[in-house]
Amino acid sequence: MTTILVAWIGRTDIDASNGVERAGLGPIAQAVTNRSFDKVVLISNYSKEENSSYISWLQAKTKAEIEHYYESLTSPTNYEEIYHADVKVVKDVLKHNGSATNLVFHISPGTPAMQAIWIILAKTRFNAELIESSKELGVRTPYIPFEIAAEFVPKLLHKSDKELEKLTSGKAPDTASFANIIHQSENMKRLVTMAQRVALSSFSVLIEGESGTGKELFAKAIHQASPRRNRKFIPVNCGAIPENLIESELFGHIKGAFTGAVSNRAGHFEQADGGTIFLDEIGEMPLAAQVKLLRILQEGEILRVGDSKPKQVNVRVIAATNRNLSQEITEGNFREDLYFRLATIVLHIPPLRERAGDISLLIDKLFEQEVKQKTSSELGFDKKHLSAGAKNLLLQYTWPGNVRELVNILAKAAFWSNGDKIDIDDVRYALSQSLVRKNDDVLNRPLGNGFDLEKLLATVANHYLSRAMEESNNNKSKATKLVGLVNYQTFDSWKKKYEELTGVFIGYGSDRASEKRYPFGE
Repeated sequence: MTTILVAWIGRTDIDASNGVERAGLGPIAQAVTNRSFDKVVLISNYSKEENSSYISWLQAKTKAEIEHYYESLTSPTNYEEIYHADVKVVKDVLKHNGSATNLVFHISPGTPAMQAIWIILAKTRFNAELIESSKELGVRTPYIPFEIAAEFVPKLLHKSDKELEKLTSGKAPDTASFANIIHQSENMKRLVTMAQRVALSSFSVLIEGESGTGKELFAKAIHQASPRRNRKFIPVNCGAIPENLIESELFGHIKGAFTGAVSNRAGHFEQADGGTIFLDEIGEMPLAAQVKLLRILQEGEILRVGDSKPKQVNVRVIAATNRNLSQEITEGNFREDLYFRLATIVLHIPPLRERAGDISLLIDKLFEQEVKQKTSSELGFDKKHLSAGAKNLLLQYTWPGNVRELVNILAKAAFWSNGDKIDIDDVRYALSQSLVRKNDDVLNRPLGNGFDLEKLLATVANHYLSRAMEESNNNKSKATKLVGLVNYQTFDSWKKKYEELTGVFIGYGSDRASEKRYPFGE
C-alpha cells in the first residue's frame, strides 16, 4: 500500500531550509527523516521562489517523490479556503494513487486554522492518520478524540451542517410520490392503494398518525398523483402560527387592516388556488380560526382580514394530526362540524412498530437514499456501511419517533462513526441521544403483527447486561452485582443465551472488540 504524507508548508519549514538555527529541521523534514513515505504532497501559498528552494532542500533529505500544489489564499486563517484547498488536493491524490492509499496528514506545519482543518478531515471525511512533530517530542501520532475535532468546526463550514440538519429533520422531498413511500407490509400496501384512489378525487382528506410516520410524505404523494399536480402544494404548520396571526396567514389581509399591515397580502389559501393546501397539526388550530376554516370548506370562498368582499378559491384541503380528534371534540377543543368536513376520507398511517417486515427494508433503503446519496459530496458518507450488529440493534428498537427518528438515528450514527463501518457502539450512542421515549414502553406493545415475547424479553435483558458491563468498566463481578444476579456464572449464562437470541454481542474484558470514546457518555 502506498503511504503518502500530505502537509502545508509552514514558515518554520521555510526558515529551516534557509538555515535558521531555531527552526531546526522544521516539522516536514523531521517527519520524512524519521518515517518512511512513498510520496510527500506539499501544499503552499508561499512564492514560487520560496517553494522551489524549499522543495530542492527537502528532496535531499528523502527518497520519497515530492509533489507540490500551489493554493492561493486570501488569508492563512481563512477556514473555508483552506478546507476547499485541502479537499481538492486530497481528492486529486486519491484519484491518481487509488482509494486504498494510506494517507498521513501532518498537523504541525502551517497556521492553527490549517491544523484544525486536517483534524476535521481526518475525523469526518478521509480515513487518514494524523501526525505531529516537534524538537522536544519528535514525530508521533497524537490522540485526538472525535469530539475534540468537532470543536474546531468553524461556522464558515456549515454547508455540510445544513445538509445534516436537513437530513435529520426527516422532511419529505418537494416532489414526493408514492414511489417514495418505502414499504412491503400488508397494512401499508392497503394504505397506499387507498391513497392512490383518493388522489384522483378532490375530496378533503384527513391523515392521522403519530409524529414521524410520514403524514406530509403521503400528502405530497396524493397531490403529485392528482389532477392538481401542476399547481401549487402549500404546506402550513398550524401549530407554528401565533393565534393572533393565524387568520391573516391563512386568509390574507388588506392594507391598513391592522397595525403593521402596510400592503395587501394573499394568505395561504389564496396562494394555493387551483392546487392543494396541507394543514399539518390541524388539532392545534384555535377554535376561532376553526370557524373561519369551516366557512371556506362550506362556501369555497375566503375573506381577507379587513376586507368586506369575499373571494372564491378552488383549493383541495389535506389535513393531518397526531392527536385523537374524537377526544378533542369531546373535550371541546375541536369543532365536530369541521371534523366531518375535513374527514371526508380518513387515512390512518400505522406507527413503525406495527409495520411488520418494513423496518429492515427501511433501514437499508433510507441509509442508502437519505444518508449516503444525499450527503456524499458534503459529508463523505458514501462509503459508510452498517455492520450486522449495528443493524440488529436497530431492528430491536421500537422507534417511538417512527420513520423520522429512524432517519435521524441513521444520520447521527454515520456522523459519529470514525471509519467506514458503523458499528453497535455508534448506533447505541446515537440512540442514547434520542429524546423520543413516550411510546417506548415494553408493557404496552401491540400484540400480533410479528410480536415476539421471547425476543422482547431478550432485548430487555441484553440492554441491561450491556449497560452493566459499560458502567462497571467491563468488570464481570461488578456487572453481576449491578443487575442483581447471584453470581457471575449466572451472568455468563444469561449473556450467552441472550446474545444468541438477539444476535447482539455484548462482550467484556479482552473479548470486547474496541472501546469507543464519546463526548457526552451514554
